[in-house]
Order: sequence, then structure tokens, then C-alpha cells
Amino acid sequence: MGTYERLVRLLDERGASYRLIDHAPEGRTEAVSRLRGNALQQAAKCVVVLVKVDKRTRRYVLAVVPGHARVDLAALKALHHGRYAGFADNETAERLSGSVSGTILPVTFTDELELVVDPSLLERDEIFFNAARLDRSLALATGDYRRAAQPRVHPIAQPPVEPATGGNPRETEADRA
Repeated sequence: MGTYERLVRLLDERGASYRLIDHAPEGRTEAVSRLRGNALQQAAKCVVVLVKVDKRTRRYVLAVVPGHARVDLAALKALHHGRYAGFADNETAERLSGSVSGTILPVTFTDELELVVDPSLLERDEIFFNAARLDRSLALATGDYRRAAQPRVHPIAQPPVEPATGGNPRETEADRA
């Protein structure tokens, strides 16, 4: 069973209120939000982060922040008492999430990937994300998302950076819905 099918099955089993949105293939948060017609603040931007706790211990975190924000690596490092936090390489991110870059879900189906969500994403009634496919998204009631995904909720978002200040080029590549 593919990641998309696992997601739909999970949501159906939990009685979640959601709707599917078909659109042109797109994985960038801003562009796909325009296609879906949702506010950027409602988009679940999902980034896989590597946290090195010590020389031998590595943890992978699925960091989920609103589409207009950036992942605060320092906050994730502190949360896990780590000595380093950085973006996981694409191969690892895709293996752990079960989907390609640009389609990573704000849900995890493996114990190897801890789900941490910024509380500001949960302030709206509904969240939006690509449903493990570039051509289909899902609009999900926020309360149902919390019940189905059971995320750890912790402040991990930084406010957006204006383009003139540069920002983080690695996150720009990983800026996926």
C-alpha cells in the first residue's frame, strides 16, 4: 500500500473530515497554495531534519510549520538536547517519509521519524498539504489532523525572511507542501 493510500485509510478509520483537491503537479508551498486557493499560513510545510544528539545518536524529525514560516533548526536542536540540527538529505527524507520531495505528508508512518508541529499551524480550522502526490492535495480539519497524526506540538517556526535578506538556500529547495 502506497503512502497516499495509507493516509486516506488512516483518515477514514479515524472519521476525519477532509476533502481532496486535484490540481496541476506542484510541490512548492507558495505555488501549490495558489493552485488550491488556501492561505499560506494554512499550508503544512514539511521538512525532515537530522538531529545529532551525541556522536553516536541521530534522530530524524518531521518538522511541520506554516507555509509562510521557516523551520527553526535551533529550536529543534534544543528540543532534542542535540549538538547539531540540519536538513536531512533528500534520499533519507524520501525513504523515511515514504514520498518524494514536495509531497511529504505532515504524518509519519514510521517510528524512525518523530512528528513535531508548530502550534501556529494549528490555529486555523483547516490545514492543506500535498497528499503524497504532486497533483493532489488534501484539506483537513485541524482537530481531526491532531487526532489522527498525534503530533508533538512545540514552537519550531521562525517568521518568514524577506527575499532581500537571503534566507536559507537549503530550505528553499526543501520548501515543500
